[in-house]
Amino acid sequence: MDFLSELRWRGLIHETTPGVETHLQSGMVRGYIGFDPTAPSLTIGNYVQIMLLQFLQKAGHQPVVLMGGATGRIGDPSGRDTERELKTIDELDRNIAHQHQQFERLLNFSSDAPNRALLLNNYDFYKDMSVLDFLRDVGKYLTINYMLSKESVQRRLETGISYTEFSYQLLQGYDFVQLHQQHGISLQMGGSDQYGNITAGIELARKITGAKLFAVTTPLLTKADGSKFGKSASGNIWLDPNLTTPYRFYQFWINAADEDIPKYLRYFSFKNREEIEALEATGDIQLTKRVFAEEITERIHGTAEFQAVQAVSQLLFDPKASAETLHSLDAKTLGQVAEEIPSPEVSKSMVVNHLSLLDLLSEHTGILPSRSEAKKAIQNNAISVNKQKISTIDAMVTPEDILHDRYIMVENGKKNKYLVKIV
Repeated sequence: MDFLSELRWRGLIHETTPGVETHLQSGMVRGYIGFDPTAPSLTIGNYVQIMLLQFLQKAGHQPVVLMGGATGRIGDPSGRDTERELKTIDELDRNIAHQHQQFERLLNFSSDAPNRALLLNNYDFYKDMSVLDFLRDVGKYLTINYMLSKESVQRRLETGISYTEFSYQLLQGYDFVQLHQQHGISLQMGGSDQYGNITAGIELARKITGAKLFAVTTPLLTKADGSKFGKSASGNIWLDPNLTTPYRFYQFWINAADEDIPKYLRYFSFKNREEIEALEATGDIQLTKRVFAEEITERIHGTAEFQAVQAVSQLLFDPKASAETLHSLDAKTLGQVAEEIPSPEVSKSMVVNHLSLLDLLSEHTGILPSRSEAKKAIQNNAISVNKQKISTIDAMVTPEDILHDRYIMVENGKKNKYLVKIV
């Protein structure tokens, strides 16, 4: 695989610096991307850059993840109109530890791989450096005029930018110098909003060491409606299954606008050009979405979690889903179901004392507005408990009905599903 050719047909190149193509053809290149630990998990927005590292590794080069233990304490002004709220040191350290684990699942860190991924922390460059040393050894080399010309600074001149965030480009720039000197890293990648910070590093390296370094940036990914990529109506799409369930992650792609899918396929699929174009040639956008959503969900969350996603989908949408299907789901998977359908709570003590189904449906969950409405629904054969039709109005709900000591599934007709939480 030729790295830049791969990025080009996928539409993943926004800008490159002169000579980068020749440099990438000269042998194995070490290339890095920085990630500031300002969130408890990586998001699908971060995954654009992770894909760059994955493509770089597939092309035989060495990907490097730089955790922003130092820059995360400062706050990157890029792409923002207001000052960031600074995170506590403990919070940043927790985020770094968690994101470290996520990166280890996404890149090949195997010691027997000649181009195994590296993970570094830029805090190591600065923890023993004094302010005076930094000003003499770094600040001396970039003029205020040069720093003011950067887009990330320009857009903040009217609203104001603190010296803290103004100095961010010096830190990121010096990262590149240190990475080149200590680890032979010669390529930096990032989103197009990082181009100013990246070229500051190239300029610093030229002035401090005389080294020639290189850059590749990607376009900023937005949805067809112009909104920010990586968010849903309920917020960020996280790569952590505890923050965004694998089912909701899968549904994000299934529910994406049809016109966004060609771009998503090129950015996030490992299928080659012929496979992607063949899939699109079917003209079946729903098939394309399902194939792509399966690929990326399984890659991020694993085969077992994807199988659980399929089970949740079957339970929620397949009218033929049986009691056997329901009973095959573990507590964690049922927890994903509970996030997708109404989940009223009922005290376990009530169930232990044999709660009538009429009372469960009306008084304790509000599934139906009254006992009379509940009675009518049972008589009309509309009510199921754990996928079993209930035909008697005297039915009771007992501890044996509780799944995994936590849930009871109740259905009113084909479309109204509830997962009652037993608390």
